[in-house]
Amino acid sequence: MKIILITGGAGFVATNLIKKLYKLKSVRKIISIDNYYSGSKNNHIKSSKIKYYKCDTIKINSFKQIKNINFDTVFHFGEFSRIVPSFKNYNDCFKSNFFGTYEVIKFCLNKKSRLVYSASSSTFGNNKYLSPYSWSKYNNNELIKNFSQWFNLKYNIVYFYNVYGSNHIGIGKMASVIGIFEDQYKKKLPLTVVKPGTQKRDFTHVEDIIEGTYLAVKKTINTEFHLGSGENYSILDVVKFFKHPHIFVKERPGERFNSLANNSFSKKKLGYKPKNSLKKYIKAFISNEKK
Repeated sequence: MKIILITGGAGFVATNLIKKLYKLKSVRKIISIDNYYSGSKNNHIKSSKIKYYKCDTIKINSFKQIKNINFDTVFHFGEFSRIVPSFKNYNDCFKSNFFGTYEVIKFCLNKKSRLVYSASSSTFGNNKYLSPYSWSKYNNNELIKNFSQWFNLKYNIVYFYNVYGSNHIGIGKMASVIGIFEDQYKKKLPLTVVKPGTQKRDFTHVEDIIEGTYLAVKKTINTEFHLGSGENYSILDVVKFFKHPHIFVKERPGERFNSLANNSFSKKKLGYKPKNSLKKYIKAFISNEKK
């Protein structure tokens, strides 16, 4: 990788990817485009290697600032990325995840760039039909693989499982569970547990996600990998880790009851070994808050 484009580069996961990539000697330039729907300028990293632009993925093929640049790799992280908000904001979801991603695919074809797509664990089994978000992600997976067969699109697909860690979102409609709990803990508010609380999630630290994504691009092409921690916890288990009062809130549409990554192929092919523990992460967070 020498010249890299990252969509959604001011977002949570992409920011952590940039933190890793810009330090590599092999990387000469990183360009981020982001519409700042959930991304933030506070996530910008100052470096002569990195340039940030405000641009929607729908306009990627006409965006003058990148029109004449040949990217060898395009990391497509700039999509609508939450299940429950996709019911209320389905126009935003479909605009980003269908039309925007289609334009990114065409961009990669025209530039002969490899597309690295951040897929979702919500697309497996019947889960792919549970929400506008998961349905859109499932169809994008299929579209990318078909474009590879039809037009020789180069790609990697990496499936993320409930990512948490540095720069995750704690407030607003795009907030994640661990981010929400941290914010409530700081404000001395009870943790809000969506009923019944026994639903399980494979929570994966963003550093493990980034390492797995990097290994996938470095070692393979036209492949798919699941990147999870390999263990799951119920939401009530997570509450116990925080050792903090909680209240229940009503059930929400579209959410799966169980998720657990099968990392066996990723371990065999990539040597992927998640190093971070949710329990230890929360313990460190609590210790830091008490200082």
